[in-house]
Amino acid sequence: MGGSQSTSDSSPAPASDTADVKTTSNSGSGEDEKKKLKPCCACPETKKIRDECIIQKDASWLSDVHVNQPAVERHVKSLLGRRAVKKEWQAAWLLKAISLMDLTTLGGDDCFSNVERLSRKGLHPLRRDLAEQLGFEDLTVAAICVYPAQGEVARKAIERAQGKVTVACVATAFPTGLYPLSVRLADLQAVVDAGYTEVDVVIRRELVLEGRWEELYNEVSAMKKITGDRCCLKTILGVGELGTLLNVYKASVVCMAAGSDFIKTSTGKEAVNATLPVGVVMARAIRFFKRATGIKVGIKAAGGIRTATDALNWLILVKEELGNDWLCPDMFRIGASSLLLDIERQLFHFCTGRYAAAHEFDMS
Repeated sequence: MGGSQSTSDSSPAPASDTADVKTTSNSGSGEDEKKKLKPCCACPETKKIRDECIIQKDASWLSDVHVNQPAVERHVKSLLGRRAVKKEWQAAWLLKAISLMDLTTLGGDDCFSNVERLSRKGLHPLRRDLAEQLGFEDLTVAAICVYPAQGEVARKAIERAQGKVTVACVATAFPTGLYPLSVRLADLQAVVDAGYTEVDVVIRRELVLEGRWEELYNEVSAMKKITGDRCCLKTILGVGELGTLLNVYKASVVCMAAGSDFIKTSTGKEAVNATLPVGVVMARAIRFFKRATGIKVGIKAAGGIRTATDALNWLILVKEELGNDWLCPDMFRIGASSLLLDIERQLFHFCTGRYAAAHEFDMS
């Protein structure tokens, strides 16, 4: 499974004409301007499919990007104000959210019992009576996300239950990334060698804060070289520690250029995690990258998504900004732990007309 897919389809039209994220060119000639608007896969000098030339041949576009934060925030309010999902349509969207979920436990106190329970919950995310009433007995989450030390526990739990759910691991000195590159790459290599097909890696936020874009590109490229096509590479930006939305946009495009299959908002350990304005900026970066290269990259929202309303808001954002093609596990994930309980309670209310107490559900 990989988030990057080559496509010739055109990008969805912007949900509004608000100039919240845009690129400009300071070039004097029409030929140079055209080259900057499509700086990679068609570059006649390099003949490369991926866009190494964005960084290596023409990095000036990084200084020509502008993010209008008030416009982004207005755009988010406009998106949410146009959509009201109720009744059976809300239930359908919440079932979709479950299918996109990376059910996660990344605590220092993780042990056999809670990882085993989480894995079984991922195979059967809804209480049996609810699943039968809704007609979704075979529904599962997209993946179980754990530390590598608990990966085998999760895999064996799924195997014993005769189920099929992907186990994803974190790597590269999660959550800070503040280890030497050689140590982080060895960490990643161990995860890939163990047979995991999805891995969430972290970048060094200092590279973004200090504008060291080529170094960031080279580090993520080294990670992609290890994962190759065997493992889906989800690159965590740590948006709450990047300082500005402009940095979020630039880091997004650099990581995609380096080969990331997904770009992910956060580790869940930062003070600020997956906010909707950040989601708009990352989605616009994905749209730019698709126009420039023809390659579709996935997006993962993680950290602070705790309620059914949060999940619905992200689904609306992704649908409006990126289109229906992104509403599948190959292109969009929601990393969460407590979110599933609230979704299950909302679905219980839809089926019965009353709200259940948390202790009536597994993992409450």
